[in-house]
Amino acid sequence: MAGRRNDGVLAVWAETQRQEQRREEARWRAQAAEQRRREREEREAQRAAARGEREALRAYQQSREAEALRQTAELDDKVQELRGLLTAGLGRAAFSPQALLAPRALPPFEPGRLGEPVPMPDQAHYQVPPPDPVQARNPGVRQQYEQYLAQARARFEQDWYAAQAAEVDRQRRLAEYHGQYLEWVAQHRRQDEERAARTQELLHRLRSGEPEAVQEYFTAVLYASAGWPEGFPHRLVAAWEASTRQLVVNWELPGADVVPAASRVRYVKSDDREAEVARPATERKALYREVLAQSALRVVTELFRADADGLLASVVLNGFVHGIDPATGREAERFLSTVTVDRPEFAGLALDRVAAVECFQGLGGVLSARPERLDEVRPDRLPETVGGSLAGQGGEDEPDLFAMDPIEFEELIAELFRLRGFRVMTTARSGDAGVDVVAEDLDPVTGGRIVIQAKRYRSTVSPTAVRDLDSTVRHHGAIKGILVTTAGFGPGSYEYIRNKPLTLVSGPELVELLAEQGLRGRLGDGAGAGGAAPAGATTRANGGSAPHGDAHRSGHGPAARAGGAEPDDRPTSVRLSWQSRTAGGDAVELDVSVFLCAGGRVVSDEHFVFFNNPQDPDGAVRLHPTRSKPGEPVREAELSLHLDRLAAHVDEVAVAVSTEEEEPPALPLGYVHGLALAAAFGPGAAGPERWTATTAGVPDTALVIGSFHRTGGGWQFAPAGAAVAGGLAGLAQRWGVAVE
Repeated sequence: MAGRRNDGVLAVWAETQRQEQRREEARWRAQAAEQRRREREEREAQRAAARGEREALRAYQQSREAEALRQTAELDDKVQELRGLLTAGLGRAAFSPQALLAPRALPPFEPGRLGEPVPMPDQAHYQVPPPDPVQARNPGVRQQYEQYLAQARARFEQDWYAAQAAEVDRQRRLAEYHGQYLEWVAQHRRQDEERAARTQELLHRLRSGEPEAVQEYFTAVLYASAGWPEGFPHRLVAAWEASTRQLVVNWELPGADVVPAASRVRYVKSDDREAEVARPATERKALYREVLAQSALRVVTELFRADADGLLASVVLNGFVHGIDPATGREAERFLSTVTVDRPEFAGLALDRVAAVECFQGLGGVLSARPERLDEVRPDRLPETVGGSLAGQGGEDEPDLFAMDPIEFEELIAELFRLRGFRVMTTARSGDAGVDVVAEDLDPVTGGRIVIQAKRYRSTVSPTAVRDLDSTVRHHGAIKGILVTTAGFGPGSYEYIRNKPLTLVSGPELVELLAEQGLRGRLGDGAGAGGAAPAGATTRANGGSAPHGDAHRSGHGPAARAGGAEPDDRPTSVRLSWQSRTAGGDAVELDVSVFLCAGGRVVSDEHFVFFNNPQDPDGAVRLHPTRSKPGEPVREAELSLHLDRLAAHVDEVAVAVSTEEEEPPALPLGYVHGLALAAAFGPGAAGPERWTATTAGVPDTALVIGSFHRTGGGWQFAPAGAAVAGGLAGLAQRWGVAVE
């Protein structure tokens, strides 16, 4: 789905609304995770106290049953939220363009600790008790007393002057900070005035029916639409036909996994574990169809309600998801619903009393008979058939951090730290050597200057850059240094920063931090290198290392297409999954690692791919962040392997897992259940597509899953299942990675 990217005043406003929504979702997720952590700690304490005590054991089991009931209630709440999609939309106020003319509400000035005066020393604390009358007659005692008085007076004066100096510095910093706040307010007010003027112009163009203004307005309305369940996409593309006053919209729908796979959670006393009871497949299918129908009705409702001037005579809405096209094996848009709605007919509906699926079909809409299998429907009309330009927002506009302009990248990093509560300035235009962003922690006790370097790299950052950061921190008298990159770091870099005021932020960590603050960014192809590009997308080289899948490396581009069919550049995908909890209810996290070897030893430390170095220097192997499988008690991690990019001397690619070791002792693999591999092999690679590990009774903390071995004309994967002692360090030593 391709379209002209909206960059007008409404698009900027809509992106601001979505950023705040994403930030609120991240805060909610963090609070929920913290609540679960506290509850888990309470259960562990109860379990420890319950050993050997009948009453305590009964209380512990009751708490576990209560926890299972709470999780069941969460599942029920999720289902009710899905069933109430349309009702929630009807309960929200209609969008009004007049809201765009109001100035934004800015937070008041909050000086924080800078607003607290430095406490002055109390002279009473420096008093020296005089000797009693008998001792006072002794000249030596009187002389010593006078010395103590002089010393106390000197200490008081020294502390008083130091406090006075600190207070003067606080007032200076407070005035500077307040001045910056006033400048920031003035800047936002100027932007509000400019935005109001541009909005008035846009509204005038909108009322005159100018196609681009109509498209920008309605795409912004939908993109900024609030109140949808967490995780629902907001990607869309639209086209406006002025002659028929018809708006044609492609709107992204959630996948079938939005419906919880479990219907309830029960506590099994005999095994001291929680077990999920599966939701019947027929119920999941029916609920998913209801979600699709309610989503369509809600979108059409929001469009007509936002159209106060009656521009829209009809709306064509096509709902799609991303899935695998069985004809090509590639990811593509799969249309699951389509409907054409005339305004008078829609206005006659009592939407608060309708059955969503029946109403949708009564309007002439078509729903996929088997949406969970991505069976498609034929759209009534597509935006690209309207003629003229298209307008789109969301999804494809996710900025690629690799291709971002260097100054824009530094501004993004500055905004990230600004949202995290620091006072920030960039140095890109001032030429401050060695520093891209300067952040200041305003705490008068523990605060100070922090220097930040931002590096858009594709391969592993060398330890030299980390050592340079250390020198820069000392040169600027900073309290801390942070190196942010789009790539990763090798073991040598992490060893160097030990016990130093330095922090390394890798590419995947950066993406997560951005998401926490409602900011956006991706590392190349968000689905992993080699994924299918959206229709109409173009490849862009950035003058440095070639992007993944560029014309030179993968054989794409005019020269390749002139010869007929495009070459198959699909990566090999390896997905590892495991149960997210032990039988006793403890959380299970596994670290996936890959070793690129020649002659049985890793080629270099940078060819050791793991969570702190998620990609090798050649971009052949990429480790994606571990995630939870929606609706299931399963964790999974994915590897993308472009084996054709490996150097000729690499003859083995070993894949392994280890249990996390942040809180020793590490969990033995015997407590890990359901460890399995699913593979989709790209060209030149072969092997079993599914394999299940046997971990029962294994006392070790690492396991070699298997290896890709170079054969005559390609690669063959062979499962191993060999246990290794010592966790991740043991794996590293096995293949010759330098471990200190």
